[in-house]
Amino acid sequence: MADRNDRNAAFRAFQAYRATTRFGSLDGLRALCIGAVLWHHSPLTPAYLDHLQLAGRGFAGVDFFFVLSGYLITTLLLREEAATGGFSLRGFYKRRILRIVPVYFLVVTLAAGYFIGWKGQGQWAGLLPYYYLFLSNFLVGDIPLLDPTWSLAVEEQYYLIWPLVLMVLPRRWIVPVLVLAIAANVAGGAGVLALVGIVPFDIGILHIALPTATYAPILLGSLLAVVMHVPRGFAAIHAICGARPAAVLWMLAVIVVLQLLPFDLNGWPNLALHLTMALALAALVVREDNGMHGLLSWPPVRRVGQVSYGIYLYHLFALHFATLALGALGIGNGWPILACYSALSVLIADLSFRGFESRFLALGRAEKKPG
Repeated sequence: MADRNDRNAAFRAFQAYRATTRFGSLDGLRALCIGAVLWHHSPLTPAYLDHLQLAGRGFAGVDFFFVLSGYLITTLLLREEAATGGFSLRGFYKRRILRIVPVYFLVVTLAAGYFIGWKGQGQWAGLLPYYYLFLSNFLVGDIPLLDPTWSLAVEEQYYLIWPLVLMVLPRRWIVPVLVLAIAANVAGGAGVLALVGIVPFDIGILHIALPTATYAPILLGSLLAVVMHVPRGFAAIHAICGARPAAVLWMLAVIVVLQLLPFDLNGWPNLALHLTMALALAALVVREDNGMHGLLSWPPVRRVGQVSYGIYLYHLFALHFATLALGALGIGNGWPILACYSALSVLIADLSFRGFESRFLALGRAEKKPG
């Protein structure tokens, strides 16, 4: 009887999950991720790194963004397919272009204009086309302030290829293909592929390599979406993530794993981290009344998450100018810089969202996605 009740509860939860069109905790999760990135690039990170390994791992916020992105994009495609018998590549690419490209191109152009045009640093001009082509993850150097664009390049490459693969791949092959792709990326990060002759190579100024721990988390997010899309897979996730406190426990597990994993995350440590992140994400979407919903749906936190893409693109600009301004006032302490540049990043991103990005988003508003 207990087993039947558990199965019935899992199926009811699955129906509620499939009926959810916007997951209420995910903007808050984005806020936590971008907060980690802001900390990572602040001058405080080195000061605390010797005492707490966790303090040096704010970069993991990007990894969590990857897991979230893979999950949401794949969920969107699978649900569209379930509702209509297929999904529109044109509609998908239109939504992604309108969301990502305008502000990304604006930021790249601003950085190029400032450093190449205003400051006369013409040595960066040869790199510029690779930013507009979303190939910056293969560049050895970066135009100043554009270092974060490598992750946008990874996402765009994923957005370009994954829907095509999902469209032509027989459904029984999706999970094996994703598992194989994740394993290949983890093996590449661990240096195993070099043993079979798969080594990095150069094309002009591009260094083509299987990037360390980049495609694996986004693919793992896609795998989570595929598993949770069907009742049997959802029930398995529900069994370990379905309790209300599970969201708190799995988010704490992410923190503990970040602290305890070896200094070198290449290979299996990255896989352990990304699996923990995937389960934490699952605990936030498996039920809307999860244990972190109150915090993650608090309006100020939610708003930071809503503009987190802009914060990510603008934050090094904010750090650069906040450091110059505070330095001119004789303020070099890390905490004022962190507070000032974080607030400035949010302000710029919010203004950009309201006055610039929203104009493009309105063009694709009719085609909504879960998230």
